[in-house]
Amino acid sequence: MASADASNPEIFVVDDDPGARDALGGILINAGFRVTLFADGASVLNEARARTPACILLDLYMPGGSGLEILAKLDPKRYAAPVIVVSGRSDVPDVVEAIKLGAFDYIEKQRARETLVSRVREAIAAVADRAVGYRAWEQPLPPFHGASLLTPREHEVLAQIVECASNKEAAAKLGISRRTVEIHRAHIMQKLGAKNSVDLMRIVFRKRDGDAARHRLSA
Repeated sequence: MASADASNPEIFVVDDDPGARDALGGILINAGFRVTLFADGASVLNEARARTPACILLDLYMPGGSGLEILAKLDPKRYAAPVIVVSGRSDVPDVVEAIKLGAFDYIEKQRARETLVSRVREAIAAVADRAVGYRAWEQPLPPFHGASLLTPREHEVLAQIVECASNKEAAAKLGISRRTVEIHRAHIMQKLGAKNSVDLMRIVFRKRDGDAARHRLSA
């Protein structure tokens, strides 16, 4: 499978609306990216299995197979390139579902001209930087109870929470939107059974402190 050219990265843009598709592609081309346009999900699935772009922009709402269905088939949690979902609607449940499926981030089409290029660059850089970090979470003994339930991205967000970063600060650090951080934060709280931020800290540090105490006793 071909890898993306770091000096001239290729972006797959998937949107059934030709006007939106051309507009998104034009913004990226003007920023120096190579762009391949797709009008339907089946086409991008076939191409994405043959080679890996630097990033995929996927419209959430398309006839003949929704963006969520295509996202699930792409399996972004295992795919080498980040997948950013874009939509002209603000349908929170679908955005939440997209993030749960592994979408890297979410962009509203209305704000694409001002945010698209920076978010795509941040996504490409973040995925490259976190490759080692992803492997680091594959530990036989998780560092705290429930750690194995979290995705690598949720671990990254949790690390920011532990450092007392606000959602805005975490978003800037991780190169994702504030809404994406909020969604991941809610998933973390739910998975770990935390009622609030204080409870979350108690859960995260409880086992670490206990392990340290047992280590001191056995030393």
